[in-house]
Amino acid sequence: MVTRTRMISAELNGLRAAVRAGMIGPMPPRALAAAARALRWYGPLGAATALPAHRFPGRTGLADDRGTLTFGELDRRCNALANALRSRGVGVGDTVGILCRNHRGLLEAMSGAAKTGASVLFLNTDFAAPQLRDAVDREGVTVLVHDDEFAAAADGLDLPRLTESDLDDLIAGADGAPPPAPSGHGSMVILTSGTSGRPKGAPRPQSRSLALPGGILSKVPFRGGEAMFVGPPLFHGLGLTSAVLALGLGSTLVLRRRFDAERVLDDLEAHRCTSLVAVPVMLSRILAVPGVRTRDLSRLRVVMTGGARLDAGLGGRALAAFGPSLYNFYGSTEASCITIATPDELAAAPGCVGRPPAGTTVAILGDDDRPVPPGTIGRIFVDTPARFGGYTGGGGKDEVGGLMAVGDLGHLDGGGRLHVDGRADDMIVSGGENVHPGEVEDLLAAHPGIGEAAVVGVPDEEFGQRLRAYVVAAGLTRDDVRGHVAANLARHKVPRDVVFLDALPRNPAGKVLKHALPDAAGPPPG
Repeated sequence: MVTRTRMISAELNGLRAAVRAGMIGPMPPRALAAAARALRWYGPLGAATALPAHRFPGRTGLADDRGTLTFGELDRRCNALANALRSRGVGVGDTVGILCRNHRGLLEAMSGAAKTGASVLFLNTDFAAPQLRDAVDREGVTVLVHDDEFAAAADGLDLPRLTESDLDDLIAGADGAPPPAPSGHGSMVILTSGTSGRPKGAPRPQSRSLALPGGILSKVPFRGGEAMFVGPPLFHGLGLTSAVLALGLGSTLVLRRRFDAERVLDDLEAHRCTSLVAVPVMLSRILAVPGVRTRDLSRLRVVMTGGARLDAGLGGRALAAFGPSLYNFYGSTEASCITIATPDELAAAPGCVGRPPAGTTVAILGDDDRPVPPGTIGRIFVDTPARFGGYTGGGGKDEVGGLMAVGDLGHLDGGGRLHVDGRADDMIVSGGENVHPGEVEDLLAAHPGIGEAAVVGVPDEEFGQRLRAYVVAAGLTRDDVRGHVAANLARHKVPRDVVFLDALPRNPAGKVLKHALPDAAGPPPG
């Protein structure tokens, strides 16, 4: 676990970064007292809207599909919802599940529920009805808040449900004054992505530590009082962390219910955004918009990506389009932020995920649980100030010497920068040779005629497994794809099968769902 010395270092690093970014700054005594009271009463999640409301009540805090709200208006709506929920008996010991896209209702449900002392569970908007029912039952949800479009998926659940219109009615009919302090603070629960199995709840107690936000701010130059567009879903760690960070900075948070690349560019211009948060596939689609380089993005200083693999080719295109403003965030639901690559690091080592912030340790261990030399691929183990304590259903991640397994394979280069080579359970053994699909995927994605690529192992009678590549490409043949790999990598890394698709299946956070690829375990289609 993080030692006391490293924790103090992380806190001091976080404090300095928070002051430099404007997250902490001068306030009138009355506002300072009110902000401190909100943090003490409601915890960081409940106070997420209260803190900027006390500092900047008249500043635009949120822009979404319904318009804009000042920080003061947003927090009053959260207070009203909290008071309405309290009148219905919601409080400490309850869990409020939130099944919402990116809009004000999610923030209101999050802050409002936390102000009652209830725990908050963020649910994947891609869940089908059986998955939703399983998560609700397993995580002990007592109230479900959901968008109108998910009513069918929620039908049959035996618990109180609140739709978007219900939220508006409750808020309109309740007092917007701060609710009384609850007797305790609930936890925040984010579900794992489920790309390698059943989604599991990863709860975290509410912490006033500055190690996590400060660690990000020490690497990424977000600044207070600006405007940030957050594209990833807020039920995902990257999206939620970025949104809460924007609120803490007193920056205008720009959200859209659905991602549309051209609309994002419109928003970046209209709101004069200085920062954009997007998963790699979103970046790729933004860069594909005709005329993207003619847009007025002169204020855009930060483009932060994460949540899925950033291949070197896409990183290079983003740096060319946006200048030295690209930051590559690497984290996990269980560990939170692990490393962040800066523009200089991406220029020196394309595709890397950089170095950890203060207080975080990263090690690459071999099968014998010992550190491996730089350049050698092994299992990634970490210790972070914000790591979780175990899943809600019991159990946790493997540990070695106080370091927690992430579930990824990677290596450190000579400069100490981390490179992620793929999931540990994705490694392919073909004819006795280990193949890490990320290496082949990066090479394919760098081909100018290939838009997306995924590589999996499928059963093979002779070699045990063989490689199959799924590519989104125009004007290429199977021989073209195989020949490109053969010209750059060893023979055992050349895919035997090549399948062309119109698009790769992805979850809302942009991760490729390899289990959803057509016939991923059988003969090649066509």
